[in-house]
Amino acid sequence: MDYCDIQATNQQLVTMAMQNNTISKDDFKKYNIKHGLRNSNGTGVLVGITGICNVEGYTIEDGVKVPQEGRLYYRGIDIYNIVRHSDRRPGKRLFEETMFLLLFGQLPTACELESFNAMLDEYRNLPAGYTENMILKIPSHDIMNKLQRSILVLYSHDDRPDDLDMENLVLQCIKLIARVPTIISYGFQAKRHYFDHQSLFIHPPQNNLGTAENILYMIRSDNKYTETEAATLDLALVLHADHGGGNNSAFATHVVSSSGTDTYSAISTAVGCLKGPKHGGANIRVREMMLDLNANVDNIEDEAQLRDYLQKLINREAYDRSGLIYGIGHAVYTKSDPRSVVLKDKARELAAEKGKMNLFNLYESVERIGIELLKKAKGEHLDICANVDLYSGLVYQLLDIPQELYTPLFAVARVAGWCAHRIEQVMSDNKIIRPAYVCVSHEKEYIALDNR
Repeated sequence: MDYCDIQATNQQLVTMAMQNNTISKDDFKKYNIKHGLRNSNGTGVLVGITGICNVEGYTIEDGVKVPQEGRLYYRGIDIYNIVRHSDRRPGKRLFEETMFLLLFGQLPTACELESFNAMLDEYRNLPAGYTENMILKIPSHDIMNKLQRSILVLYSHDDRPDDLDMENLVLQCIKLIARVPTIISYGFQAKRHYFDHQSLFIHPPQNNLGTAENILYMIRSDNKYTETEAATLDLALVLHADHGGGNNSAFATHVVSSSGTDTYSAISTAVGCLKGPKHGGANIRVREMMLDLNANVDNIEDEAQLRDYLQKLINREAYDRSGLIYGIGHAVYTKSDPRSVVLKDKARELAAEKGKMNLFNLYESVERIGIELLKKAKGEHLDICANVDLYSGLVYQLLDIPQELYTPLFAVARVAGWCAHRIEQVMSDNKIIRPAYVCVSHEKEYIALDNR
């Protein structure tokens, strides 16, 4: 048998992959393809209808995009009207009420909320043997990866995993909503033990505690948390619970659900989307950017030094050289992100309470100077604001929540929204989502192997 004298090296394979999988930007223009399903003016391409959540950051007047203060609505209720009750709830359980609203389309009565909480309590514990076999025996250094795999394994613990009957679908969603906080808490403990060589603590979830309280109870070795901490985390979960049908993970949920697949496949797909640094993983990028800032700026209270560092970010000369200031800018919001507005107020309150106003002032300076420099670089017409990731990471830091849990906490909140979108897709549209692509490759002749 004859062998090739020179075998393709890994670099040659990489070169071929790059050359033959790069679409020319001219082709995108030629065929009028909408990058990222965005129109040329930055607005999103309409691809569906939802009654769950509405995100407003601009209006269209005579075909022109007009920026406005950001608004977020859950089932038609302004998020500002929801969160202003966050400090007035018994047990600080606004998140459970919010999940009920997203899933079932209306605010629960006291009796309905009590029954819903009882169902969550019933299903917070994981199936027998699951913790040992799925989480402790197969730990992961990334909790989002652990969560995605763990959700898929729950399929095997369901007697009717593929049944799309609405009674079964709703039950699957409630079980997932209840179990995701336990999975990420145990996944965190396993990661800390097997990769960081720390003591292992597995605390079972407690009845009559809300989601936020149970998370703090399970991730801390001493189970202790303050009322303020529980209320703050509860508020953060409310703000992250959904963000319209067009956000990357919710849209993926609609796409996958339209194929007729099972709930576990659909929700695990959404987790994979959220993990990405351009989506839910952005809060970790903010945190890492701020650590890099602290390492490279001698005096963080010196505005000139801050300005110099942020300009280097824009010039692709600092941190990951992406040209981005993480935590600033959003696909929809222009003048303000209501979630960021609320979390900024909470961060200021927490920082004052914990004697860390210098930390809050740093983030506020990054917001102010960063927006100013981005406008200077891209034009004063640019309407840009801090997004939820800038202050969510700060809030978690002030709560002493480890960085590796930032994005998993986002998932805990968003699973309610994903489940709502899945139910809506199954109920409303049984046609598989199948958009068109232009193929730019030309017809070629097949060449026999001996002639290549």
